[in-house]
Order: sequence, then structure tokens, then C-alpha cells
Amino acid sequence: MACEGTPHDFVEELVDQQSIETPANRVQPDSVNAFRPTRGAHLTAFGFRVKAIFGYQPGDPLFEAGTGKPASAPLYGVVVFGSSESVQRELAAAGSHAVTHSVIPMVLTAIVCAQ
Repeated sequence: MACEGTPHDFVEELVDQQSIETPANRVQPDSVNAFRPTRGAHLTAFGFRVKAIFGYQPGDPLFEAGTGKPASAPLYGVVVFGSSESVQRELAAAGSHAVTHSVIPMVLTAIVCAQ
């Protein structure tokens, strides 16, 4: 999760490694696709266990279209088990440009790479 590649590259690598289930298990109205890790994948990001992987890149057939207005810019990331504060500390220590968003306070946090 260096936030240097494209959403396509990020998701395609996980598909190629058979680390995520396809097709996406959820497509948001803004076309952000959410994928589940495959059974036994044991994915981690910055030391936190990954619950879900998400991404969207306009015009890319790897991502299904949602029912609403698509997101205005490509983005990708993961949802991890951990509080926003603990995830932010690890991102800062790693020098990451990713941002965090609390999904469920003290339980789940999204790590987002936007372009």
C-alpha cells in the first residue's frame, strides 16, 4: 500500500495472487467496488489484519459501475481491524501518504489511497 500505483494495478495484483474474491461482493452507488479476502489469504496492511479491499478507476472494466454518480477520481485501499489512532500512528511511522477514515470507531478503519 505505497499509494504509488493505480487502483487497477493494486486490485489486479491481488486477483492474480488469488488473495481476493471476484467479482466484487459489493458495489457502492459511487462505483467503489469492495472485495473480500479469499479464505486463508491472511492479508495485512501496516501490521493490521485486512477485512476488505476496495477500489475504483473510471472507465476500467475491472470495476463494476454503481447505480449513482461515479467517484470523481480513482481511489483504492483496505479496511483493517484497528482504531483510527493506531492505524494513523503506523502510517506516519511508515511515511505513508494514505489517509484514514473510521468505519466503526475503535474497531475498523479504512486506509485510502486517492489519486
